[in-house]
Amino acid sequence: MLRVPLLIAISLAIAFGGGIWSTLVALEATIGFGAIKLGAWEAFPQAQTRNADPYAKSHRANAGKLLYGTAEGLTFTAAVDDSGARLDGNCSYRLSGHTPPARLWSLFTNDANGRPPAENAELPAALNSRTVLRSADGGFVVTISASAQPNNWLAVAPAQPFRLVLTLFDTPTAGSSGLIDLSMPKVEKIGCGNA
Repeated sequence: MLRVPLLIAISLAIAFGGGIWSTLVALEATIGFGAIKLGAWEAFPQAQTRNADPYAKSHRANAGKLLYGTAEGLTFTAAVDDSGARLDGNCSYRLSGHTPPARLWSLFTNDANGRPPAENAELPAALNSRTVLRSADGGFVVTISASAQPNNWLAVAPAQPFRLVLTLFDTPTAGSSGLIDLSMPKVEKIGCGNA
């Protein structure tokens, strides 16, 4: 007599649990469609607009992220270096070159879950276009490492994979269709461990 209601309850629990789990996996799997890849950098230009696909809208709502207008900003992320190897806190990297035109840009690191990898106020966790030291041609070199470095240094947590996040604010790049022609800063591994 209790067998049929018990089987119904179990199948409903599996159906609801599986549906919720698959929805959460789909939200974490991708930001959306229409990714543009430029070397190690990846951007989703439509993810922050009104024309975004349903996955991008759900991902953004789930993360509670700020919505930029079409020409207000564009966020690029890099989880790998230019050779395709995953970024690792045990290694040191050199970020060099120029950013696309923007009134302001910011650069910071986060872990796989989108959180800053280390919360130490004394270490440089972010750089921006106003604070970065530049060369005579307007380019810059940033060393990304767990140990202190001279000049432009961005600290990362050791023994953890990380991502670089470069956000361009008030940029003509976000509203144009010429994203493929952009040149992004190079991300090169310069050593691992004590090397």
